Amino acid sequence: MKKLVIFDLDGTLLNTIADLAQSTNYALQTLGYPTHDTAAYRFMVGNGINKLFERALPEGEKNEANVLRVRTAFIPYYNQHNADLSTPYEGIPQLLDTLQQHGLLLAVASNKYQAATEQLIAHYFPTIHFSLVLGQREGIPTKPDPSIVHQILATTGVEAADVLYVGDSGVDMQTAANAGVTACGVTWGFRPRAELEQFTPQHLVDFPDEIGKIALQQ
Repeated sequence: MKKLVIFDLDGTLLNTIADLAQSTNYALQTLGYPTHDTAAYRFMVGNGINKLFERALPEGEKNEANVLRVRTAFIPYYNQHNADLSTPYEGIPQLLDTLQQHGLLLAVASNKYQAATEQLIAHYFPTIHFSLVLGQREGIPTKPDPSIVHQILATTGVEAADVLYVGDSGVDMQTAANAGVTACGVTWGFRPRAELEQFTPQHLVDFPDEIGKIALQQ
């Protein structure tokens, strides 16, 4: 049985794509740039919001100054609207409750900026105790760098062998590999199964209750 399960946030615990799309389009429109369909954002997210904005900007406009302009317009709007359309994936609340009842430690490791990560977890999972909720922070490399996982292990005192890392993207599978923890890819998120399979995770699941069986296996 695992002692700690670390979850990615966007595309793993929560379907946040509509709010991310709405807020990014708001920022782009405010600055006079063209917007994108919600479906297109599935392949823009996952590497932090600065990379999201770079991908969303038109060719010839993808520079640091413009990324910061989009960020300045995005963050106040997203802070107010990040729970307008987002929702937990079916079965996720029950999974978290089951793991918690069995005494497993839970943590979040996201490339979403820290304030929004904390806000969304508190809003959608108020009865779940997470040992640590970490998002993207200044001076800390984003995933797939394993620093965020290493911090969780150091804080919880859990060995890498006793950890299951759950995510929906190739970035997450790389993060798990880089941190030396067991990877579990989920197919209900933003990226296709084929992307996950490229990184040969130890587990690949279609339904949240499968994660419980893996984590609780004796």
